[in-house]
Amino acid sequence: MSPRWLNEEERAAWLAFLSASSLLERRLGRQLERDSGLSHLQYEILVRLAAAPDGELRMTELASTLLNSKSKLTYQVDQLEKAGLVTRRNCRTDLRAVYARLTDAGRERLEQAAPGHVETVREFFVDAFTPEQLAAVAAGFTEVNRRLREETG
Repeated sequence: MSPRWLNEEERAAWLAFLSASSLLERRLGRQLERDSGLSHLQYEILVRLAAAPDGELRMTELASTLLNSKSKLTYQVDQLEKAGLVTRRNCRTDLRAVYARLTDAGRERLEQAAPGHVETVREFFVDAFTPEQLAAVAAGFTEVNRRLREETG
């Protein structure tokens, strides 16, 4: 069976996505580092912990939510712990389980970092689309996520 090659329109969309996602990730990373001393992944860790009950999540759940390897997540949580933004604790009932917990300092750093981050997301992503285009982007990437999660599920 021969491959279904991309036509010009499909190829243009794919290359535009690759370029935009790379440039956006770099821009967000620079903005966060400059304004708060956090990497984009560290910011996302703090966001997920802030949204979790009691500000804590099991490390395996955090890795799954962030779609990152446990080793990469562990390194980032190590850095956040050294900075006093996160603590870790072992589970009393499951010795293999480790929880990451947001500290007050971590919550303060997140509150300081969020406005600039959201403004950058708005400037270079949200405001680049009409409301109709944004709805189409959301629907399209929701489907991409569904297919990828189903495959690895």
